[in-house]
Amino acid sequence: MLKHLDNSILLFSDRIEIKPLSVNECWQGKRFKTKTYLSYEKEMLLRLAPCDFNQTKEPLELSLIVGVSNIASDADNVVKPFIDILQKKYNFNDKYIFRLIVEKVLVVKGAEFIEFYIKKCDPRLFSLDKKKNEL
Repeated sequence: MLKHLDNSILLFSDRIEIKPLSVNECWQGKRFKTKTYLSYEKEMLLRLAPCDFNQTKEPLELSLIVGVSNIASDADNVVKPFIDILQKKYNFNDKYIFRLIVEKVLVVKGAEFIEFYIKKCDPRLFSLDKKKNEL
């Protein structure tokens, strides 16, 4: 097992039986959330399990498993809207997500889902060599 995974402690997990919403379906232009996104956000906030998630300013790992019925669906398109909803529900700041793992799984139409795990993690930190301006 990799050293940076040894100290990961599972804080919370859940699975919501709903088709993940793509980032392409979320906003009109650059500023306005679509009706589809507003409906999705409301549904997700109702379906997400309650959790007293008192996150301190510690690095987190977020793992997502995205069940999609169309192979052409980009796994990364569901990430931003889902993280924004998680932040709203559990009152944490996504700037503390230091590790993000996304897995796409093909499922039959009607069986779409998004599953997530939030863990503490030890981030891999790098120092900047100021002389060379490189990592």
